[in-house]
Amino acid sequence: MDIPSVTPKDVPDGAHLLDVREQQEWDAGHAPGAQHLPASTLLQNLDQLPEDDADLYIICRSGGRSRQVTQWLNGNGFDAIDVSGGMGAWIEDGLPLESDGDGEPYVL
Repeated sequence: MDIPSVTPKDVPDGAHLLDVREQQEWDAGHAPGAQHLPASTLLQNLDQLPEDDADLYIICRSGGRSRQVTQWLNGNGFDAIDVSGGMGAWIEDGLPLESDGDGEPYVL
């Protein structure tokens, strides 16, 4: 099964970006406006996904978890697109990063 994917710089403005990393990774640094929903809790929290038919852009640290989540979501009626390269590629593309802590944001 082909998994649709885009590079971080190709995520459209205003897209629903779903970050599936764990809490500590999210706290260190994440994309502004992203929704946090760890892959490990996805099944228990499907009700937190948007109910409209908008595409979901799925991102993790390097691309492994996001590919798995994208594949699962697409197989279960969602329209999901993997953000290839994850947050590492996000930083390489020079895209903005924010954190929930006091220090400079970084990718963990």
